[in-house]
Amino acid sequence: MDKVETAPSHQFVNSNQANKHTIASLFFDLKELFKGIVLVSNVLPVFAGFWLALYFTNASIADYWGLMLVTLIGSMFVMAGALVLNNWYEVDLDTAMKRTENRPTVTGSFSLNTVLAIGISLSVLGFIVLSFTTLESIVYAFIGWFTYVVLYTFWTKRKYAMNTIIGSVSGAVTPLIGWAAIDSAFHVVPIVLFLLMFIWQVPHTFSIAMKRYDEYKAAGVPMHPVVYGFASTKRQIFVYIACLLPLPFYLTEIGTPFVVLITLMNVGWLALAIRGFFVKNDVKWSRVIFVYSLSYLTIFFLFIIVATTPMFS
Repeated sequence: MDKVETAPSHQFVNSNQANKHTIASLFFDLKELFKGIVLVSNVLPVFAGFWLALYFTNASIADYWGLMLVTLIGSMFVMAGALVLNNWYEVDLDTAMKRTENRPTVTGSFSLNTVLAIGISLSVLGFIVLSFTTLESIVYAFIGWFTYVVLYTFWTKRKYAMNTIIGSVSGAVTPLIGWAAIDSAFHVVPIVLFLLMFIWQVPHTFSIAMKRYDEYKAAGVPMHPVVYGFASTKRQIFVYIACLLPLPFYLTEIGTPFVVLITLMNVGWLALAIRGFFVKNDVKWSRVIFVYSLSYLTIFFLFIIVATTPMFS
């Protein structure tokens, strides 16, 4: 009988390890390409807006499961497309910055033509999916996409320190997308959510710019700390956080516990901003502001959902 040759077992082990490494690398590249954390943090306000619209129109989510999924998927695709196009256009800036040096556009894992095709395809697909919602939702999604891709990425980011203000519009429309899928967003609650998210993004983004001051300066990006310095940036952070203080009082219909919690978070954040005028390590302080801003937004929208859940409201 002829001897049957078999591959050594270690070859199968090495092959499996290589496959796992390839899958892990692909997952990492996709997460970097889609800016995973940013994408998730923008989908949550869409859901919160949708949820609140159900609450204020006395509608049941059981009757709107399909519409909710369409709204979330469509808006997620639109946002993902915008973020990918941002990666495609800013590859030269990402190459010069440490925090973005692992993006697949920089490492060459994906060709720029492929990234461009993905960005356009996701954007178009997102608007097609949203076409099954309402015209108002589509309009808000387009405003967000156009502001982020054209006004922020293509135009202001490389030229003007006001780029943060322009870019803030794109994130602020997200709860309007969700709300408008159910009812018109010409209502005090979604308008206040828009204002809150618009204001919130400025101290959040300024804290990142302070943390990454050297990188932005080396890349030639005119972020506020680079152009005007840390002292001016800290004053701006204080002013914008102070502007958040009255907003919860326009959301009393969500409930007193909600208003109290958000007010306390605003006061706490303002206290941190005031402390910034006396610290010696500005970069360390900016990290605290950054972490607080992320926690603030997450708690804000999660508590909105909890406060308006039938068993709690």
